[in-house]
Amino acid sequence: MDRLVECVPNFSEGRDHGTVHALIDAVTSTAGVALLDHSMDADHHRSVLTFCGAPNAIVEAAFRAVRIAARLIDLRTHVGVHPRIGATDVVPFIPIRGTTMQDCVQLARQLGERVGRELGIPVFLYERAAGHADHVPLEAVRRGGLDGLAFRMESDPDWIPDFGPPRLHESAGAIAIGARPPLIAYNVNLCSTELDQARSIARAVRHSSGGLPSVKAIGVALSSRGMVQVAMNLTDYVVTPVLTAFQRVKAEATKRGIEVAGSELVGLVPQSALGQAAAESLQLDRFDSRQILETRIAEAMLRKNEPAHSLSDFLAAVADAKPTPAGGSVAAFVGALAASLGVMGARLGGQPDREQRLLELSRRLHRLVQADTEVYNALMDAYKMPKEHPDRIQAISTALQRATEVPLEIMELSCEVARYLHTLREGTKPTIQSDLTVGLTIAIAAAQAGLITVQTNINAQRNQHLIETMQLRIAKAAESLEELKMLC
Repeated sequence: MDRLVECVPNFSEGRDHGTVHALIDAVTSTAGVALLDHSMDADHHRSVLTFCGAPNAIVEAAFRAVRIAARLIDLRTHVGVHPRIGATDVVPFIPIRGTTMQDCVQLARQLGERVGRELGIPVFLYERAAGHADHVPLEAVRRGGLDGLAFRMESDPDWIPDFGPPRLHESAGAIAIGARPPLIAYNVNLCSTELDQARSIARAVRHSSGGLPSVKAIGVALSSRGMVQVAMNLTDYVVTPVLTAFQRVKAEATKRGIEVAGSELVGLVPQSALGQAAAESLQLDRFDSRQILETRIAEAMLRKNEPAHSLSDFLAAVADAKPTPAGGSVAAFVGALAASLGVMGARLGGQPDREQRLLELSRRLHRLVQADTEVYNALMDAYKMPKEHPDRIQAISTALQRATEVPLEIMELSCEVARYLHTLREGTKPTIQSDLTVGLTIAIAAAQAGLITVQTNINAQRNQHLIETMQLRIAKAAESLEELKMLC
């Protein structure tokens, strides 16, 4: 499949095998979807499914699983150590291949609308799909558990669900649906039964308490195993690798006279994260992620399947007397070039984690070169519809939305590239620093160019709901861009 999305729903059931198998059947019965992994934990009383497929098929599979969970799981009798707000607690969509984060935002909204309408379960959009700043972090939605969420829904207008009724479902609670980058669920088990100690270590490790960036952590008791655990979510394993998280937990445990019993991964993990951990633990000199066999094979297959386009072809296409490719495509291409400079700097500096992320950013921006052309052409087609056509206004509104989303993603990705380039400049050789400064400069320029297109198209939008939905993302991206300009 050319377009792949991953979905990793978490369900509040980790003890009844029959229920978990019914959830699995709901997913595997959907055409065009492949189940990649499943796990269940009795202490957490939680199961996690991981599956991937084409966008429309993924939404259908997720809905079927949510429907089964609402039928078979009753939160009124649920007891487990993991925080939760719903029978289906959380459903994230993750772009994998040929899809963008904004595509996943649309999938989250599509699923949320259907869950609210057909199942009567209140839906809160979170992370990249959030329409309200307070709903972005998942822990904010879960704060206070079901009782805390119910209170906010009753007393605070900012906590009206994005979809569904303004009250909890009697047995299924609520559900958080969102879009996010890949996340690693990673737990460290301790040779101790002292829950307070696990919670103390979690506080020392998690970002919100002054610990490691991009790390969320809680301390929980594993009654069935006679130990406690520091359960973590690594929201950006490039910023804080798995090995770094493990070493920090181990160091904090040692301070308290506690030994580490081991660690565990929940669900799947990107290959680059393990390659990165291996390189660090083995202290490999000048490790290059392209030394991994599977990485090299994937790159070779990608080159084989992609049509060849030379730089001169692209320049000629831009210079041609046609409306596309134009500003948005050029911005995406410049952002991809900036990311490629970062890849070079990371390789020369022996930083495989940053190299891997910048390589992915370069590829995604490269794909957006064509995507911007496609959305602009679709917008022109909508404007060409006869004025008396009943679908013309809706078609223009939808096309304008996509024509705003693509340059906005170009802007967001270019800002991320710029942040990596700024970090890479620190401590590198002067010759590399100059190249990274060039990359930083043009990444900021690409982001600024993306903002110009975003503002042009959002100003042409007449659908007030769509404008309000996108304003938060635009404001965040613009604020990030202003911060980056101070670095150049």
